Amino acid sequence: MTDKGAGFELNQDTSMGINIKWLIQIIIVAAMVVWGYFGVTSRISQLEIDVLRMKDSVELNSEFRIKWPLGQLGALPDDAEQNMRLGFIEKDMVKIEAHVDNLRIKNVQQETQEK
Repeated sequence: MTDKGAGFELNQDTSMGINIKWLIQIIIVAAMVVWGYFGVTSRISQLEIDVLRMKDSVELNSEFRIKWPLGQLGALPDDAEQNMRLGFIEKDMVKIEAHVDNLRIKNVQQETQEK
């Protein structure tokens, strides 16, 4: 009787034959797997960076949204011009009110003289 496992021995003289076509296919598949892995990891890294940028933008927008109406971040040049124009209008209104008061006083004085 022969032992079935005794027919195969692994030693220094053992050789293995592989078809060159299969070897090239295995190398190409391995290269595609490596390329795909690095493509996916680089895309994930880019998306993580984009998320961090968006978080930073949201925080800056929240700060702007709160501080701008309170005047803590300055004013627009148009606002400064508008404030300057309003200042001139207020000065003109003071002059006009003084003139109207003088006219009322003169009108009252004329009415008292006529009586």
